[in-house]
Amino acid sequence: MRWRYLWAALVLLVVAAGTVVLTRAGGTPDLDELLTARMRDTLEQSSPDQHQHAGHQAGSAPVICGVRVYGYEPSGAAGITEVRTVYGFHLCGVAEPNSPWDIAVKLAGPVILDMSTDPTGIQVVEATEQIRYADRLRQMFPPKYAEVARTEALTETEMADLRRRYDTAAGLS
Repeated sequence: MRWRYLWAALVLLVVAAGTVVLTRAGGTPDLDELLTARMRDTLEQSSPDQHQHAGHQAGSAPVICGVRVYGYEPSGAAGITEVRTVYGFHLCGVAEPNSPWDIAVKLAGPVILDMSTDPTGIQVVEATEQIRYADRLRQMFPPKYAEVARTEALTETEMADLRRRYDTAAGLS
């Protein structure tokens, strides 16, 4: 468990250092970049109870996620502290040592982060015995994001970054 906290601290340090570097270089990360980093960090640091995703088991192996932000509310938020809800997609792999991506336990699908709670709330779209997946997606996501969630996942660039980060965490590179 101590390694998980160390890993979380390292991730936060890297995000903070990246923000400082971007700011000193004359650029600042935009809200979508900040929300993407926050979504990825939240999912990678979440416990199985917080994630509430079938197949997410407790263990010492790090969870490495690729994420895509579809949108957020309120849509006119000027900064990350004003954002209450983030809608997006996640693909995470459990990086067991020397375990290639193709056989890793994976978690994937549309996800909602409730940033008004501490810790950040995580809801994944899953079918139930009573509700089909497509109907559940429409119940949970606003129409403009539900349509995107039905057709879009990670871009090639996002997937390449995920695979690179996974291989490093699993000791494959």
